[in-house]
Amino acid sequence: MTAPKPWWARVPAPVVDVVVVAVAAADVLLSLEAASAAAQSMAALACAAIAVRRRFPLTVFLLTLPASLMRDIVFAPFAALFTLAERSRNRSLLTTCAVLFALASAAPWPLEDVSAHEHTWTVVYFFYPLATAVAPVLLGQLVQARRDLALRLVEIEGAREHERLLHSQAVLARERAQLAREMHDVVSHQVSLIAVQAGALQVATRDPDAKEGARTIRSLSVDTLDELRHMVTLLRASGGHATELTPQPTLADLHKLITTSGIETELTGELPHDIGTPVQRAIYRTVQEALTNVRKHAPGATATVCLRHEPGAFVVTVTNTPPTRPALPLPGSHQGLIGLRERAELLGGTLEAGTTTNDGYRVALRVPPNGDA
Repeated sequence: MTAPKPWWARVPAPVVDVVVVAVAAADVLLSLEAASAAAQSMAALACAAIAVRRRFPLTVFLLTLPASLMRDIVFAPFAALFTLAERSRNRSLLTTCAVLFALASAAPWPLEDVSAHEHTWTVVYFFYPLATAVAPVLLGQLVQARRDLALRLVEIEGAREHERLLHSQAVLARERAQLAREMHDVVSHQVSLIAVQAGALQVATRDPDAKEGARTIRSLSVDTLDELRHMVTLLRASGGHATELTPQPTLADLHKLITTSGIETELTGELPHDIGTPVQRAIYRTVQEALTNVRKHAPGATATVCLRHEPGAFVVTVTNTPPTRPALPLPGSHQGLIGLRERAELLGGTLEAGTTTNDGYRVALRVPPNGDA
């Protein structure tokens, strides 16, 4: 939120100009007694020029010097000097102008009417107006610095607001990636199981009503998987590497996963139950994705899940035999193995997947014990 301006900053510029010209005219009138026509003309020119000092600060200041030379006036040149100092960053120019004002104020008028004594007094008197000319110069520089600081603060606040926006976008992208991963790992897993079981029921049953119901369930499941594929693709397009949002399954849930997978699966080996939670999640998701792919692409195959602890790494492999019957045409998102590889990379591990020599398929995850997502 921008701080309110002080009252003097809210006064319209024309009003300020009128006041400055009026004060300059009053200063001139006090010193015009017995003044020559030339001095009066220069003083009037100095007062009139003050009105346009904002547009032509240097020119206006130079126009006030003849009046300062002829008469003892200070307000008009000081106003012009202040405006010049407020707008100029040339320190040499400001120093020169202060010296010019001091010379004009200290020099006698007419210039030829000066004795040796008066000349000495003029040199001494030069330092007094020079010292007073420093005040409007410093005040103008102070106003300039304050204005620059205010602009800088606005820029900093804008940069911070932009940074907050980028951070919120990054958080949103991370949450979208997490949501896409969970949709693929959990929802797609369950729906694909429904489609497989409905397809099996459709083939096995002889009841026309049951067959039609199984066909409808399988069709709806396939359509749902297709919609999920599009949603996961859109979510992953705007997301990035991320960790999970909610509590995730661990190694203790592997037995339930295998027994409810609908596939004849053998689990061999074991891993310590005190390993890091991110590593346990990665192992669980690897087994889940591999078994899902077996159901979808290798009907009738059996699978083996092997857990082992090698020096410097935990290894899990899921190997399945070739299918015994044609696979049902289920849609695939092609994101499962990509997500598993991302998990493995985040943990400093690797994921390998490919066919075996007997036309089966094998997925192998290798992660270090201290992996951390």
